[in-house]
Amino acid sequence: LPLLLKATLLHLASGSYHPFHNGFYYNHIMNDNSDEQDKVDYFSGSRLVVEASRDPVYSYNGANVTLPCRYRYEPDLGPKRKIRIKWSKLRDDYTKEQDVMVAIGKTYVAFGDFKGRAHMRQAGEASWHEASLVISDVRLKDDGKFRCEVIDGLEDESDVVDLRLQGIVFPYQPPRGQYRLNFHEAEQACQDQGAILANFNQLFQAWSEGLDWCNAGWLADGTVQYPIRLPRKPCGGVHLAPGIRSYGPRHRHLHRFDAFCFSSALKGEVFYLDRPAGMMLEEAKQSCQDAGAEIARVGQLYSAWKLAGLDRCNAGWLADGSVRYPIVTPRANCGPAEPGVRSFGFPRKGRFGVFCYRER
Repeated sequence: LPLLLKATLLHLASGSYHPFHNGFYYNHIMNDNSDEQDKVDYFSGSRLVVEASRDPVYSYNGANVTLPCRYRYEPDLGPKRKIRIKWSKLRDDYTKEQDVMVAIGKTYVAFGDFKGRAHMRQAGEASWHEASLVISDVRLKDDGKFRCEVIDGLEDESDVVDLRLQGIVFPYQPPRGQYRLNFHEAEQACQDQGAILANFNQLFQAWSEGLDWCNAGWLADGTVQYPIRLPRKPCGGVHLAPGIRSYGPRHRHLHRFDAFCFSSALKGEVFYLDRPAGMMLEEAKQSCQDAGAEIARVGQLYSAWKLAGLDRCNAGWLADGSVRYPIVTPRANCGPAEPGVRSFGFPRKGRFGVFCYRER
């Protein structure tokens, strides 16, 4: 035999090679010293079944949420040993994005941003074994698909749960004007406004609720898109149906567009302050500090308008230097006939009130 083939066979015979790998090594089942009953169980025809929530699980920023998942054997052969449960967060194409948690029995390890926030739910049913994931202090970027994977020796079954945060998508462009942000700058711009780049599902939901915006913006997957409810010539043409217009993936460093940001519920409150003569931007920031708060960000104002019903027909400064006001009930002298957050842009001069944000 050729030398390389001999070496490979010797390596296989040595027992140090791990023939099955899916996040864990399963060499114990192939080892001559393993329990004979294990081998009988694994090859007895008992089927492992994993079942997760069929419907999306809805939550919001700062909440606690449970992603339901359970498993059982058909037929049931009694309790199994060394069951591994692995949770992963997925991309939209169902490929793995990051490890969330691994559990064996009551012992578990959470990874990355999920450390200290993720654990297993211990309750169970008579015929089912529990594999649900509990996430505390939900964050904006937790939105998305999660895979629940149950591993028993050679058997490996999984299902997917869709976690969706309730919130609002808003278009954003910086003070420099339209189409000035590459992908990484768009990410940062949204973070600066208490938000994150929206994903396609969030933009589609916003479109279905009435968002119509003719400027193209970055999404979290690096594509550039924009939502159109009323087809018109500057926005793809009058003959195209309403929908999400897409430029597809763009170069993340070279191409420049606006951004679509996503913000969810607030842990605090947005409120309005004013003086008889109004305030310049720096005076507005100081007024919020004097009130035990900070000047509100754009995402916080949108969230307060959409999710808390903030309605104020007075223009106020925000942290990015823009001046805006939220209208829930349209009325005379308060802008257009539709609800929304009105914008005065980024005035260099002028005296206005201010929107502040204070944690509860």
